Amino acid sequence: MKIAAAQIACVLGDFNANLRKISDFAALAKKSGAELVVFPEMVDTGYSMPVIQKHARTWSDGAVSELQKIAKEISIAIVAGISDRDGGSIFNAQVFVDAQGEVLAKYRKTHLVTAAPLDERVCLLPGNDFVSCKVRKFTVGLSICYDLRFPEMARTLVVKHDANVIVNSSAWPVVRAEHLRILALARAVENQSYFIIANRVGTDDGVTFCGSSVIVDPSGAILAAAAPDREELIQAEISEQAIADVRNRVPVFAHRRSELYKLG
Repeated sequence: MKIAAAQIACVLGDFNANLRKISDFAALAKKSGAELVVFPEMVDTGYSMPVIQKHARTWSDGAVSELQKIAKEISIAIVAGISDRDGGSIFNAQVFVDAQGEVLAKYRKTHLVTAAPLDERVCLLPGNDFVSCKVRKFTVGLSICYDLRFPEMARTLVVKHDANVIVNSSAWPVVRAEHLRILALARAVENQSYFIIANRVGTDDGVTFCGSSVIVDPSGAILAAAAPDREELIQAEISEQAIADVRNRVPVFAHRRSELYKLG
């Protein structure tokens, strides 16, 4: 199965411009033979807390229905980070739409970043559930940006959800650029799973993003990587056999001693 990660810039507060770009990159991914394309975090509004506060839309009236149309018209599955206004609350969300335009999964970011110059708590509430879904014979775990720093999340997706592919929609800042690839490699290797990050480029509200989107295989090999500073589509084939081979060579899950891992 061929998958793609779309590294894009967004226009702050311009829903229509951002959806047009998503459509263009989805079409490009389909042309390259990809069956699934992953987009970055908050691609409908751009990543700025004041802009999200003003422009976030509800699940039923926002980007989801447009992403469903794009997926169905192009016949490609889409994962994208979007705003999710729910009454008086706003969530940093991610949606998985299949190639028929059906919503397979909805995830709300569980770990809100509070590292200068960012503080999502001024605008957003955290979700409380980890989410995965089946795509052909793969189980895909969903995650957003800062979630990458929490190994417990990826391990839970793999051990309890049987995930073997984890996707991450990100708006990772350039001030911590070196952490992005290190953490992606670690999450892939320790969980013997594919790890796909679609990160932002450009600058929103004074925060510049570091690009460097990446597709890592279960052994930690980088299958595709993007530049740090330009829009780009990366692609790679993922294989059930590659997952099985890595897990059979080093059976870490059989060797886990969960009775010892009682963390607070």
